[in-house]
Amino acid sequence: MNLAILTARGGSKRIPRKNIRPFRGQPILRWSIEAARAAGVFDEIMVSTDDEEIAEVARAAGAGVPFWRSAATAGDFATTTEVLIEVLDAYAARGVVPTFACCVYPTAPFVRASELAEGLAALQAGGFDSYFPVARFGYPIWRSLRRGEDTRIALNFPEHLDARSQDLPAAFHDAGQWYWFRPDALRRDRTLMGPNAGTVVLPEERVQDIDTEEDWLVAEWKHTRLFG
Repeated sequence: MNLAILTARGGSKRIPRKNIRPFRGQPILRWSIEAARAAGVFDEIMVSTDDEEIAEVARAAGAGVPFWRSAATAGDFATTTEVLIEVLDAYAARGVVPTFACCVYPTAPFVRASELAEGLAALQAGGFDSYFPVARFGYPIWRSLRRGEDTRIALNFPEHLDARSQDLPAAFHDAGQWYWFRPDALRRDRTLMGPNAGTVVLPEERVQDIDTEEDWLVAEWKHTRLFG
């Protein structure tokens, strides 16, 4: 069994009701559910939530909400890993043990169905414990600065002050879209980014964190250009 897990709690703070806020004409959660359905690799698509309105949107989009998220994993400090393990435990209690699972973020409208399918194939072929997309930082982090309250700056890596940009190694960040994983490995390592994690690189134009109102506007602009 291949299981898609969307983690969509109701108490988002920076953008209230973020998981079901309209994004280009439909609740943003629906974009992720539709991509998961179109991928054709999941036996079940479920949403882990503590919120009835989110559950209604999820069901209308074709996902299931077989049980409610607990108060312990619905708070501001719960980690994705804790939510996923809670879901796996709930399925195990029902006698269901997924072979592979994929965490698909509910505010990731750039997720493509084809890449979800390709991610599963890569996880299996590469013998990875997890597999997810990353993006390259546009500016070398080795030349990054930190800024004090008095406006003065300091180099984070002063040893690279005189290094040429092209001579510095590339650095990457999590794209924040989806994460295929082997459930037994997640239980063992308690992380999706363990030592046996494989990755695929996405272009920067297809990656956007959505944590502020400005982020939201940029994401809609990018999405319109990419998907019409």
